[in-house]
Amino acid sequence: MTRKKKPLPILENIVISDFAAEGKSVARVNDMVVFVPWAVPGDVCDLQVRRKKHSFMEAEVIRYKEYSKLRTEPFCQHFGVCGGCKWQQLPYEEQLKMKQQQVKDQLTRIGKVELPDFRPILGSVKTKEYRNKLDFGCANKRWLTSEQLKDESLEKNQPAIGFHITGAFDKILPIEKCWLMDDLHNTIRNDIRDYAVEHQLTFFDLRQQVGLLRDVIIRNSNTGELMVIIQFHYDEEGDEQRAQALLQHLKDAFPQITSLMYLNNQKCNDTIGDQDILTFSGNDHIIETMEDLRFKVGPKSFYQTNTEQAYHLYSVARQFAGLTGTELVYDLYTGTGTIANFVARQARQVIGIEYVPEAIEDAKINSQLNQIANTLFFAGDMKDILNDAFIEEHGRPDVIITDPPRAGMHPDVVKTILRAQPQRIVYVSCNPATQARDLQELDADYRVKEVQPVDMFPHTPHVENVVLLERR
Repeated sequence: MTRKKKPLPILENIVISDFAAEGKSVARVNDMVVFVPWAVPGDVCDLQVRRKKHSFMEAEVIRYKEYSKLRTEPFCQHFGVCGGCKWQQLPYEEQLKMKQQQVKDQLTRIGKVELPDFRPILGSVKTKEYRNKLDFGCANKRWLTSEQLKDESLEKNQPAIGFHITGAFDKILPIEKCWLMDDLHNTIRNDIRDYAVEHQLTFFDLRQQVGLLRDVIIRNSNTGELMVIIQFHYDEEGDEQRAQALLQHLKDAFPQITSLMYLNNQKCNDTIGDQDILTFSGNDHIIETMEDLRFKVGPKSFYQTNTEQAYHLYSVARQFAGLTGTELVYDLYTGTGTIANFVARQARQVIGIEYVPEAIEDAKINSQLNQIANTLFFAGDMKDILNDAFIEEHGRPDVIITDPPRAGMHPDVVKTILRAQPQRIVYVSCNPATQARDLQELDADYRVKEVQPVDMFPHTPHVENVVLLERR
């Protein structure tokens, strides 16, 4: 006979003391750390423990006894269910304080290297409608909250277009209005949903891998251009015609769309990097500008999702690089060559390396668009391309600018950088924890000279950080 599990306790009158990783808050009960989502330091609440381990517990608020003085009213109707903006209940000034502290804690505790005084964090120019790209999943059954499940009058099997629920890969929360991008994207997304329901288009079932309407990506630019990518999954005869009819409807209804694209994805996941993306109408790209530069952004291109703040981020990187016009610069993880082209006029030559071949082609075009002749770009896995033979052939860099993904740099890349012995390294990171790990590896030969946190994502716990390292 199986032993009955002991019911998890309710903790009463608990004071939330601080913020923790991933946007959660933390309390301490009898020397036990308790992680709590959606709460704010200073809240007094009752908690239902959902998971208990030897050294910590995870719990959720079941009752607020007293609200923190730090709290503010969230502006989004989906807050608390959608996992995107975890900090809307916190004034933006407080968010910035938390992010500054987060960078300091991670570089200190994980990096364990000598650090200078940090520069004050650069807050985002916009705190609403700051994103230039959003990705929405489609599902044949919408996610329902516990309250909605109890509502007998509510139709339970409605389709949805929205965001994936955190921790539930096949669940989509229907989004009526998102504040992260200009309101036109809400109108387009909701129109796609309404058209699909009216014309009985099937929505994707991720578990069964059936359904026509699979994913919607919307991108805009600071030049006023707009890209919409519809991801379909053709199941049966007539699906292609139904997809074309939806695309024609969008073309007619929204002349603001300058790039309307689509694909038929038969894979088990929604990634599009290895897919053929077709242009239904307009261009196969949009144009972003930064200073007097123009950048081509295609459907597979990486471009910083907060355009205005990206300018400030790259300005910091360029300032830290300290270029005089004589330097050879390596730009690692160059993407569409934004940083490479942004600093090229202050350098002798810039060499960019990026994994995605389509992004490298865009990087080359971006140099041509801006009449920049002193850049070279190479596509491939960083750890395979950046080696001693590559450096021998193309020259030892004076400055390396690196902007890796969240996982940080591969150990082989770090070792190659150490052997290359550039005078300065500018490390741009979207994850200060992995940045701190890499700084520890570089510490033998490089000291941290400057640290500049930059907020690219208001109302989330994510923060960018730029570090300048100088050779000892």
